[in-house]
Amino acid sequence: MKKFGFWVFIGFLLVGKTAFAQQLENAATVAGQVKTPVVADSLDGWKFEGITGANFSQVSLTNWTAGGENSIAGNVFLKVSADYTKNRWAWDNDLGAEFGMTYSDENDWRKNLDKIALSSQLGYEINKKWFYAFLLDFNSQFAKGYDYTVDPDHYISAFMAPAYSNAALGISYKPHENYSFFLSPVTLRTTVVLDDSLATAGSYGMKDGNNFLMEPGAYFVAKAKQKIVKNVDLVSKLDMFTPYNSDFGNVDINWELLVSCKVNEFLNATLSTTLRYYDRESSRIQFKEMFGLGLSYKFAAK
Repeated sequence: MKKFGFWVFIGFLLVGKTAFAQQLENAATVAGQVKTPVVADSLDGWKFEGITGANFSQVSLTNWTAGGENSIAGNVFLKVSADYTKNRWAWDNDLGAEFGMTYSDENDWRKNLDKIALSSQLGYEINKKWFYAFLLDFNSQFAKGYDYTVDPDHYISAFMAPAYSNAALGISYKPHENYSFFLSPVTLRTTVVLDDSLATAGSYGMKDGNNFLMEPGAYFVAKAKQKIVKNVDLVSKLDMFTPYNSDFGNVDINWELLVSCKVNEFLNATLSTTLRYYDRESSRIQFKEMFGLGLSYKFAAK
């Protein structure tokens, strides 16, 4: 797994500028031919986009010979971006949050989705596509997470346990408003475990009962927003980190993908996936998939 993460990381560094950037540059050329009128108001330079909603599912069985159990599931989600571009400055801000629960006759209520993610990146233009940039992000969860295979009362995570924050200085390439990548050879990652019982147990790399772990390293982030066809939008984010210590080359990977399909003004179908490898969380690749049909609202302003 260590070799896999290392070569993925190196591969992105070597071919990202030629293969990925070339395609985006072609898209930027086309987009550059379309002139956008400038509106002189309080939002001058700002662009806001987002989608929020709730998905539900329910199963009710009465004398059902095929078997099964009654269940209810629901989740709420929010994904917002606020981007500022003016003169030689570019400031990109993202917020992602989701929380879901499921209920069954046998297992009562259990959590199935939980995420808090914040990211802010400030860039100063070198030329039309390259920026000096500083990035600060934060990732955690709202509620406790349990390992039900061991003990229904045995929790393995909680709010701020763990939480990850990266403070990174580097360069950003942004050939189009919908595509960007950020590379930092100077990054400080802070892992936080504020739950003393988890910290004392050495969870998430904590040592000697400490609640904080700081590691310098290298960080890479790629983002994309794309309209696939009419009423179908895709949002993707990939981030990778490797520390400058004995674990160098062992790359933490988190890749999120959200596909949103607008059925009508308020009804929306969403598919979200997350592929994750953090060796301090699990020695195996983690994968999460959620499909939902429910109420949603998409908004934008600039």
